[in-house]
Amino acid sequence: MKMSKGEKVFEYVNLALLILICLLILYPLIYIISQSFSSPQDVYFGKVIFFPKHLSVKAYKYVFDKSEIWRGYLNTVIYTVIGTVMSMVLLFTAAFALSRKNLVFRRFFMTLFVIPMYFSGGIIPLYILIDSLGIMNTMWSFILPSLLSSYYIILVRTYMSSSIPFELQESAMIDGANDMRIFATIVLPLCKPIVAVMMLFSIVGYWNSYFNALIFISDESKFPLQLVLQQILLQSDTLGGVTDVSNAEYAMMSEAIKYSSIVVSTLPILLAYPFFSKYFEKGRVL
Repeated sequence: MKMSKGEKVFEYVNLALLILICLLILYPLIYIISQSFSSPQDVYFGKVIFFPKHLSVKAYKYVFDKSEIWRGYLNTVIYTVIGTVMSMVLLFTAAFALSRKNLVFRRFFMTLFVIPMYFSGGIIPLYILIDSLGIMNTMWSFILPSLLSSYYIILVRTYMSSSIPFELQESAMIDGANDMRIFATIVLPLCKPIVAVMMLFSIVGYWNSYFNALIFISDESKFPLQLVLQQILLQSDTLGGVTDVSNAEYAMMSEAIKYSSIVVSTLPILLAYPFFSKYFEKGRVL
């Protein structure tokens, strides 16, 4: 069907706006990558606008020459995998229980989950709790405080209640299936989209987290990647981190190191995101 003049104008305007939005989103990423691959002199004097100038990997060489980076990567991968697995187990079992209409004291439990969304004890009670549990300066002090989110529980419970007919579960109960079998063979297979989305949120959360490590972990061998990179950036802002270059040259190098550190920390998440993007469509989980 042939479009009218007004429809063509709308299409062109809509296309122009979408291109503009894409450029606004992509430009910061391109800018950071270009800065990280440019020579320290060009970065320091602000000569890099879009494409790299005088291609250089000095900043990456400085970052990857540090053994702390590789140890931080390993620690973050371990924390992210363990934390995500535990989070998914607790999240979906709790959401499944709260989605059951026959759960005893269902409203009471929902209230317990909702209250922490509005009120928090703060960092001092959390620090005392971590210390009293004897997990200070361990990976559990990094993982456990971020293990479960009340908002995510409510989100998954709502998805289960609205997308999975309760009659389907009742028919399985009539056939002799218990709650665990219903959860494993009926509910979870129908929750693949929300599982993927929640898994992505958990992975990104643990990968980018540094505050818990900053407060609860003092052993540098257990630092996650983000905290290691923070230390590198702090070192790059002080003279003395490198002794074979002049002060002026090191000041130039420090600017490039900042951008290369950003790329190093965000690249794994950027590579993982396309595998989950198909579960985001039209602003809702399908």
